[in-house]
Amino acid sequence: MNEPTIEDYYVEDRTFPPSPTFRAAALLGDASHHEEAAADYEAFWARQARELLSWDEDFHTTLDWDLPYAEWFVGGKLNLSANCLDRHVEAGLGDRIAYFWEGEPGDTREITYAQLLDEVCRFANVLRGLGLQKGDRVAIYMPMIPELPVAMLACTRIGVAHSVIFGGFSPDSIVDRCEDAEARLIITADAGYRRGEPSALKVNVDAALEIGAASVEHVVVVNRCDVDVNMVGGRDLWWHDLVADALPDCPAEPMDSEQLLYLLYTSGTTAKPKGIMHTTGGYLTQVAYTHRYTFDLRPDEDVYWCAADIGWVTGHSYIVYGPLANGCTSVMYEGTPDTPRPEFRTGERASWPRDRLWDIIERYGVTQLYTAPTAIRTFMKWGTDDAAAHDLSSLRVLGTVGEPINPEAWMWYHTHIGGSSCPIVDTWWQTETGG
Repeated sequence: MNEPTIEDYYVEDRTFPPSPTFRAAALLGDASHHEEAAADYEAFWARQARELLSWDEDFHTTLDWDLPYAEWFVGGKLNLSANCLDRHVEAGLGDRIAYFWEGEPGDTREITYAQLLDEVCRFANVLRGLGLQKGDRVAIYMPMIPELPVAMLACTRIGVAHSVIFGGFSPDSIVDRCEDAEARLIITADAGYRRGEPSALKVNVDAALEIGAASVEHVVVVNRCDVDVNMVGGRDLWWHDLVADALPDCPAEPMDSEQLLYLLYTSGTTAKPKGIMHTTGGYLTQVAYTHRYTFDLRPDEDVYWCAADIGWVTGHSYIVYGPLANGCTSVMYEGTPDTPRPEFRTGERASWPRDRLWDIIERYGVTQLYTAPTAIRTFMKWGTDDAAAHDLSSLRVLGTVGEPINPEAWMWYHTHIGGSSCPIVDTWWQTETGG
């Protein structure tokens, strides 16, 4: 028998189609959407925009395309926050869970759509009270806590563009992004939990503002870890103090479809980070559509989990805006997968169970899991015992994102996490494409 050549490893022809039962019940069980879009893509996207979103004023032109510029849904007006929150509450879904949130130390919150709307309105009024107005920019440098999507949605409610900065970035990175965006405000936290310990955030903001970013007028700080931080008088403000006095009513302002929604900077691994601008109508149509159909979403019964970080575009689109636009229930987790709940942290760290993800899936009944091939390969190194100790039968769709997945990792994911029955959607994204 001949030894395999390196070319043999490049060829992968195994296929694992969804089961007939899954396909029969799937939202997209055939190629009809592809065929419709191929025949007339403008008509296709106009239909999706009107079916998936609520518009304050209808658009008159689907696409105005003049290379290199494109404008989507010209003449239309809508508010992203209202599409993610108000319309669901008005439809009687206010008691539906928007987020099952779990902090790394084991603290939890169940946040309904009505509660999320209340918090967003209060913080939108805080922003207005600080002088922010339509067209201004705000930087957000926070851990994976509920106040992060609250801050993002509050910005969208009043037409302020946000620029989320990944919580692992340095003071220099904060300065670069704040200066380029001309941010008037930074929203941060004292710290966030990572691998069982507080990871500093406010001190990095302080260091950044000593270097530059002169446009920043205020820093709003969430007290997440109750660690001592320096609060600069006249500049720094506690989140809890501000929202305690804020009114819970803030009407959503209709925005032009092409209103700037957010700036998100490329990683800078190959060149200086570039601020990518995403606007309201086209972006929200795309993420609502792709989230719904890629994951075969049933908002009234599914519990969806994108185990990414909101600091990246995948998190913007598939933790915040796509899931909330579709009115579904999501899981949001603060920490790392190798940090178990405190009651299981006994002995040396090397002896701790590495089952936090599988524990979360079992406890919340997660139906869709979306994670990265790098994470899957890490789970492979840890072995199968931790996953096998949990009931993962609630899962019905798996996803991968962020990089190509190798066949060995795909098969491990399919077999040990998906029970050899869950379809896997292998996706890719760019900051430039919005998800």
